[in-house]
Amino acid sequence: MSRRTVNASNAAAVGPYSHATWAGDLLFCSGQTPLDPSNGKLVDGNVADQTRQCFDNLFQVLEAAGLEPDDVVSVNVYLTDMDDFAQMNEIYATRFSSPYPARTTIGCASLPLGARIEIGLTAKRHS
Repeated sequence: MSRRTVNASNAAAVGPYSHATWAGDLLFCSGQTPLDPSNGKLVDGNVADQTRQCFDNLFQVLEAAGLEPDDVVSVNVYLTDMDDFAQMNEIYATRFSSPYPARTTIGCASLPLGARIEIGLTAKRHS
């Protein structure tokens, strides 16, 4: 099987993976941590700042695939501290419009590079 992948030049990757992979009309985006693509370093600041950067990175991947935020059908959010949920949720609400994508939010022990948040998503190309 040959994979049809998407990589955005202005989103960082910290391992041997593609930013996204197509499966039919579905685009499965790898989780993005809050890395600043200009320097490859984790964004300093609170979880709101890190959430913004995760979405900036993900939306660059969507754009590289010819999609936009309205094409997102599902989002997975991973937080190292569930006390950050309200702050993340506030930023999340500014990135999508109603009707919102399905979402799962999971508390986890740790994330790559000490990030407080990682976000992955699935989008659908409309024919």
